[in-house]
Order: sequence, then structure tokens, then C-alpha cells
Amino acid sequence: MADFSQYGKRRKAKGGIESRNKRGAFGQTWWGRHFVTAMEDLADPGRIARGRTYARQGQVLNLGVERGQFYGEVQGSQLEPFSASVTVEPLTQGEVAALVGRVKSNPGMLAELASNAIPQALASTLLPHDRGQLDFDCSCPDDGWPCKHAAALMYIAAEHIDSSAATILTLRGVDLDELIEGVGDAEVEFDRDDWFGDATRLPALPMVDFSPAMDDLDPLLLRRVLRAGGAEENEVSRAVADLKAFYTRL
Repeated sequence: MADFSQYGKRRKAKGGIESRNKRGAFGQTWWGRHFVTAMEDLADPGRIARGRTYARQGQVLNLGVERGQFYGEVQGSQLEPFSASVTVEPLTQGEVAALVGRVKSNPGMLAELASNAIPQALASTLLPHDRGQLDFDCSCPDDGWPCKHAAALMYIAAEHIDSSAATILTLRGVDLDELIEGVGDAEVEFDRDDWFGDATRLPALPMVDFSPAMDDLDPLLLRRVLRAGGAEENEVSRAVADLKAFYTRL
């Protein structure tokens, strides 16, 4: 068991990234959850738990993404924040060409990518599936792999991935516009007896993960607002239950 007492207590950060997740698992989409699981399978449970706390308490000050990595600053126990990064191995030119070929043969995949979703069929290509494709680094003195600061960065990155699936393409070195252009270069055969495409079979619409609106709200903040109007506790609980029911019907 790692001894964390030697590293000191964290300093409360100001202006950090506010995590949407207040409890439970990070990663609301299946692809966001994949990244979180890939890290958690490698890491020390104690550091992971502290990383989640750091993420939820706004200790991650900023987040950047570029080809091959997430990077950012995380406020720890020292005066200056630590610089942390999560590295994902980019695709090779050959792998990118193979990806374009797969998407060309299945236009439905391109529709999913353009609608901010990752096709399940491309999981093995776009998502890291072994420890050799994922790496962590931090300027802190902890030699954990990952340390709590890199873990916190990964959790905030997972929320970014949830809201912007195209981030995964950036990480793997694939430009969505170039991918669309590459697929558009494919020769299209027209049926001269069906100029208006009446017999054309279109791909099915992509399936998007459903996320109840209530799950994105801070329940404590919602109850605080309802109480501010003078409502009794039983009325507050009933109002929250009604809101859940209304959102479910929507």
C-alpha cells in the first residue's frame, strides 16, 4: 500500500475546471468510459481515488488536447501547480489509410462521427486497447503510474471526450475534415434509371447514448434553490421527484 502522507495536503485551487461528475463513475458515453477503464485497470486504487477527488474539487486548472496527448496543470500540495499529461499513441499513416477505407465502405460510420459519436465498429482502431498505447507523466515527486494529478487530468479529459467525440480523432492523429474529404473522394456509382435516388438505401441513423437531464444536475444545488423559495423538505423532495418524472417523459 502506498504511503501518501509524505506528499503533503493539497492546496485548494481557484478557477479550476468544474467537474460535471459529483459521484459515481466518470465517463457517460461508452467511449469516454473506455478511456477511464483503461487507466483504472493500470493504476493504484489509492491514487485513483485521490485523482477522482482532485477532479471533482476543481484541482485541474486547465486542459489542452493535441495529436497524441492531453495536457494540463493540476494544483497539488506545492505553491506552483504540477504539469501533467496523458499520452495516447497516434495512428500510423497506414492505419489512417485503413481507417479511411473502412469508413468509405460504410457511410453510416461517417454519419456517426459527424454527429459526435464513435462507431462501435471502430473501437479497436480509435481507442487504446493495451497499456503500450497509454502513458502518463507529471512534474510532481510521486512516482506512481499514473499519479493522482495525471489521474485527475484523465477524469476531466473523459468528460471532454463525452461532450466531443472528435477529440479522440485528434488524439489519434486523424483530422475529421480530412477524413470526410477522403471518403468524399470515393467514386460514386449512379443508377442511370434512378436519377432521383428513389431506390437508394440510406444507412441507419446512429444510436446516441441517452443521458437523463437530471444526471447532469447537481442535486444539492437543485435542492438549495428549491429551499430558497421557502419550500418545506417534503415539498423539495416531491419537486425533485416530479422533475425526474417530467424529464423521463421527455
